[in-house]
Amino acid sequence: MASEIRYNTALLKPSTRKKANDSRLRAAILGIAIILSLGLLYWQVPNIALLLGFAAMAGTLGAIAYFLSPKNAATDDEHATFMDWAVTRLVADQAEVGLAITDRAGRLVCANELFTKWFNGPAVPPKLPLQDDGNTLLASAGRKAWRDGRGSAEGLKRGVAEYNAKVERAGHGDEYLLWHFKPRRRNDILDETINMVSGATGKALSEAGLLAAVIGGEGRIRALNQGFALRATGREDANIAGRNFINFLRSDDKGTIFFERDGRHGTPVRLFHVPLDRNQQKGPALILLIDDDGMVERGKALEQVESMLSLLPLGLALTDRDGRFLFYNNAFAKVSDIQEGEEPLYPGDLMIRDDKAAVADAVRRYGRGPSMSGDLAVRLRSGGEDPVALGMASIRGLGDAAVLLSLKDNSEEAKLKTQVAQATKMQAVGQLAGGVAHDFNNILTAIIGHCDLMLLRHAPGDSDYDDIQQVKNNSNRAAGLVRQLLAFSRQQTLRPQVLQLPDVVSDVSNLLKRLLDDSIELEVKHGRNLGLVRADPGQLEQVIINLGVNARDAINASGANGGKISITTQMITPSDVRALKNDILPVGDYTALFVSDTGMGIPPQVIGKIFEPFFTTKDVGKGTGLGLSTVYGIVKQSGGYIFAESNPDEGATFAIYFPVHKGLDHETSQTAEPPKALAKKELWGSGHILLVEDEDMVRAVAERALTRQGYTVVTASDGEEGLQHLTSMEEGENAFDMIVSDVVMPNMDGPAMAKQARELYPEIPILFMSGYAEEQLRKSIDLDNVAFLPKPFSVAQIAQAVGEVLAEHNK
Repeated sequence: MASEIRYNTALLKPSTRKKANDSRLRAAILGIAIILSLGLLYWQVPNIALLLGFAAMAGTLGAIAYFLSPKNAATDDEHATFMDWAVTRLVADQAEVGLAITDRAGRLVCANELFTKWFNGPAVPPKLPLQDDGNTLLASAGRKAWRDGRGSAEGLKRGVAEYNAKVERAGHGDEYLLWHFKPRRRNDILDETINMVSGATGKALSEAGLLAAVIGGEGRIRALNQGFALRATGREDANIAGRNFINFLRSDDKGTIFFERDGRHGTPVRLFHVPLDRNQQKGPALILLIDDDGMVERGKALEQVESMLSLLPLGLALTDRDGRFLFYNNAFAKVSDIQEGEEPLYPGDLMIRDDKAAVADAVRRYGRGPSMSGDLAVRLRSGGEDPVALGMASIRGLGDAAVLLSLKDNSEEAKLKTQVAQATKMQAVGQLAGGVAHDFNNILTAIIGHCDLMLLRHAPGDSDYDDIQQVKNNSNRAAGLVRQLLAFSRQQTLRPQVLQLPDVVSDVSNLLKRLLDDSIELEVKHGRNLGLVRADPGQLEQVIINLGVNARDAINASGANGGKISITTQMITPSDVRALKNDILPVGDYTALFVSDTGMGIPPQVIGKIFEPFFTTKDVGKGTGLGLSTVYGIVKQSGGYIFAESNPDEGATFAIYFPVHKGLDHETSQTAEPPKALAKKELWGSGHILLVEDEDMVRAVAERALTRQGYTVVTASDGEEGLQHLTSMEEGENAFDMIVSDVVMPNMDGPAMAKQARELYPEIPILFMSGYAEEQLRKSIDLDNVAFLPKPFSVAQIAQAVGEVLAEHNK
């Protein structure tokens, strides 16, 4: 083993002894610097625990630097000089991080005790027992360290634990890698409390005479400090995790609590129960015990409790019977936004005006009444409209202290609930918008169709011609709004391609510049190593245009003389996603698009509604309220995510994340050819057509349109009636040449009817027409060789569609 190598001073050459003397001088200087640093730190922050932690870390890093220094390493000419890895490991064991050293051959040279404890023995990075892609991230960090001198990897999972790793190249000739592993801080209050009680803080509590244990909701011990283990079993190193907590205690007929091991004449203890989850009456809790032998003054006991509360990550405070603050810890001050130098007298001073009286009454009731505990939903003066839970528990036997208050920082939880509620609301509104769009399309089909039929009877110049044409034009505008509703509801037809996002931004930026005022600057920046995305380029252009126009309007509304719009593309790695701490965005590789402006910003009460259809802050008649809803629908239908961030008077930023397309799609990665212009041709035709449509007005328009073009049309109001017409035909007698059918109908829909029709007539052509998008309907139409006609359509469009289907079939 490498740890068995010893540093032999007897074999040092004279020059080497000189270097050793120089090393001792440098070590003395380093020691003096560390002592001065410790003195300065204690003068600024008189905290013994912090001072000891700094001293341990400084000593560890100094020792590692000393033994890995090129001036102390063995040279090729001085084979008698060796590095004492045993001493290095002994020093490294004092650190509170996992340390390991590997050589260029990938062998483990040395590791400290924490490293072997966390990874079940002397495992070799990057071959640790990690989950997911942990070792892949470590291998990449190691290669980077060999190349650049240092590397890092974050979010390494092993069970419920997570670690961040740093790798540094070190040693004479850079022949070693030094691996640092540090536990990643978790927001789980139960895990934090377990780590606190079983670690250095628990040891400090034991030395202060406070016995601590963490129990689960089932009453079993999850963690304990040395003091509790000693009193409960007689041994500080006893492992009683998983045992029933109540088995180690007993109580007499007066309710006095003793340790079972102390027997009948043991010292009574006072027990404090601090719940870790206020939503569960019998959930996990922190149990604190102090000796109560009648000799401890109540003031001294209160000092001990306050010292203990100051170490806990929970927001805790003590009040007297009149509701005045006696103590609050740093976590309580942070959650309730108590500023430095501020000294509130009552808990109600931290609440909004409407909640002050309720909090004051509750605190006095808990302080003067019987022992009880509970929660009160309140709104902090700095917490906006989101309520927080103020936990209260009556305490006795601590002198003036009568009520224990607890506050939990649930801002992230509230943010997540808001995001989930918003996503759920947007999904429901999207479904509603899709259904409304379908009904609108049926109505617009009838209006446009009847306009076309009337225009056939009027020539330009007639008194009614212009009025009819105006009705048709407005109907077409309404059809455009319906398409935007379909975009929001994610039911439009997309033609995705594999593309580079900067190419789309470059194509549309010239058009966007023409839409901006001369006083507004447009800045476009592109990141490096961007991944491919799969999306409809035309729809992406609409997204950028809509966001750019909104940014322009925001700058103009701010009253500033000009402004700036920034469009940025950037590569987002999984570690970047983890750093965002966004519960909506899954971890993965993304290509991001950011559109920022220097406008007036979005008010907090409005930002949650901006993606809703028909919601607008513009004046009446100056906006439809469908711009951002269209953007939202296009992004979501393309598999992306969109978020809006803004502070009043500081502008707004829209962040869009598209998943990186992993595979090569040769068919869609090519530049799409523009649709060929349809040449005008004769729309007259002949044939026997079965028309199936449940909407009377649409069926009447389609029947009249096809009859005028020379077709023989038989109509049906649903799929069952259509099948009756098909099965009642004599073979060879007026056989139908084609079926034109709606998709969504009562009783029997179009696809179900078409499947049975194909069993009778396998070659019969079918044209589906619907107000829903083709892409949405293709999932429910499991048939080959079917055509699609979107609603609303004109007389000429349905005639042309029928003619093309029949021509293709007769080839």
